[in-house]
Amino acid sequence: MLTVHRLLDFADCFTDRNSKPIDLSCNYWYEGNCPQSGELLRLPRTRMSEELARGLMQYLAADDCFDREGKMYGLLLVEMPSGEQGILKAFSGLLNGCSVVEGWVPPIPGRSRVQGEEARALTQLEAMKQELIALNQLPQRQEYQALWSEFELQLQFLNEQHRNGKQQREQKRQLLSQTLASEALSIALEQLNQASRLEKIERRQLKRRRDETLQPLKLLIEAADERMRALKKQRKELSRELQAQMHAAYTLVNFLGKSRSLLQLMPAGAIPTGTGDCCAPKLLHYAAANNLKPLAMAEFWWGPPSGDKIQGEFYGACGDRCQPLMGFLLSGLAQNPIVSHKIMACGTGILPATKIHIVEAEPLDLGAVEASPKNYNISCGTGILPVAEMLPIIYEDKWLITVNKPSGLLSVPGRYLDNQDSVLSRLRNLLPDGLELTALHRLDLETSGILLLARDKETHSKLSGQFADKQVRKVYEAVLSGTVKIDAGTIELPLWGDPENRPCQQVNWECGKPSVTGFEVMAREGNHTRVEFLPLTGRTHQLRVHAADVGGLGIPILGDRLYGCRAAASRLHLHARELCFEHPQSGEWLHLQAATPF
Repeated sequence: MLTVHRLLDFADCFTDRNSKPIDLSCNYWYEGNCPQSGELLRLPRTRMSEELARGLMQYLAADDCFDREGKMYGLLLVEMPSGEQGILKAFSGLLNGCSVVEGWVPPIPGRSRVQGEEARALTQLEAMKQELIALNQLPQRQEYQALWSEFELQLQFLNEQHRNGKQQREQKRQLLSQTLASEALSIALEQLNQASRLEKIERRQLKRRRDETLQPLKLLIEAADERMRALKKQRKELSRELQAQMHAAYTLVNFLGKSRSLLQLMPAGAIPTGTGDCCAPKLLHYAAANNLKPLAMAEFWWGPPSGDKIQGEFYGACGDRCQPLMGFLLSGLAQNPIVSHKIMACGTGILPATKIHIVEAEPLDLGAVEASPKNYNISCGTGILPVAEMLPIIYEDKWLITVNKPSGLLSVPGRYLDNQDSVLSRLRNLLPDGLELTALHRLDLETSGILLLARDKETHSKLSGQFADKQVRKVYEAVLSGTVKIDAGTIELPLWGDPENRPCQQVNWECGKPSVTGFEVMAREGNHTRVEFLPLTGRTHQLRVHAADVGGLGIPILGDRLYGCRAAASRLHLHARELCFEHPQSGEWLHLQAATPF
């Protein structure tokens, strides 16, 4: 039985398909290249699909069971063979422990074939999880730590006593040497030496008692740790086996009527956990299998926040699990004539496949470090089109090039097909010598400002040395979502990648790498604070963590949802404003500046 809902179920404003036309204005494209033809296929997320999705949010908000676990939900607007429009809805993974829920699109076929193996594996995995928790919370661990701390205190106290005793004996030796004859002096010195030997014996005895007391606990803990390592290895192997079985069994259908398993569709290598269970593949597979024509789709997060996921916000296809499937799933879907022609990515955006040439501006003089920035454009035969928001060139010569990177653009290409657009890829496609370009450093996706690139290996090597030796001066400007009480200072916190919430960084005093940032308040603007940051190290997300963590300023940067900012903001308010370094060829110091856009 088809799981298609009426528009009225989700938005009262859409009462009939003829009473209000579909709003095709697009806020996002689900897209992928057809495996056979290479044609770029697209399905929009329109304002109408977002409005319908908000109707679904109201339905979720009315039932507390949907607030217990955070997950992605999706909605697909379709046209049925009769010409009527309807809606499919889906959830990612399981909903309250169930994969099949009435009214929702069912999982992609295949899971039922391995249901028995999955149930057994999940039971084993749960048993392993509980054993790992018990081993990690072993009472002897706390007992060992408490006894160790107690012995350490005793040893420190004893060492302090012995240190004082040693100083007193040295003073006595000097005094005795001045007042006693040789035979009496020898006897007195021997007494002092004997006192020293007794102290050493006392220290050895304390350490022996410590080792004898702690050794049984240590052996028990080591055995528990060894068991935990073995369990984690077994768990990983069992999960891998189960995932391989499921991926081989999962079969997707596209609009050409072709079917493929996940193993056939995904790139070589390990398939990420959860592939095939996301909303977009489930919705598109169901539509193709039931002769429904997709018109628009929307996916959103609902439930407790997770990482950068916020309840009620829309998100695109995930890069590692969904994006590699898009080209196959959309194959056979009739395209809007505007976007159905073959297109090519020129690193700067999507343009019709025509010859590209660069319109050069006059090169800047080596000493002109604050000249007006220039922009590169590309020609498509019918005129000059701007490169997606342009790429302002702050400084350029035959050795290096410096760009004012806009917020929302990657510094360098990512791992997956949907995140190849970047400053580096754009310039590599636009410049005659672009293939030789390499980035000297990176700015986060949402951070704007100065990005430095080298045009040859020698320049890259010399400038990399300056970065490594901390000879490059970087100045950032940020607006924090609160009031900072102190005017200036230095933040020193060890940073470490959070394994449970990548790409987040966390303060870790045991494993973290040193990170140092100087700061100075520029202005206090209402409930916000404008701050100048001078990073002395270059750790991932350093300024964002130093701003948000309680060990730093304790106030996240405005717009930084990844680190706890909940205030409304159009972007991350962090900008790389200045860069100062020695030119690798002329030896002159360059001081580059890019005005803060907020």
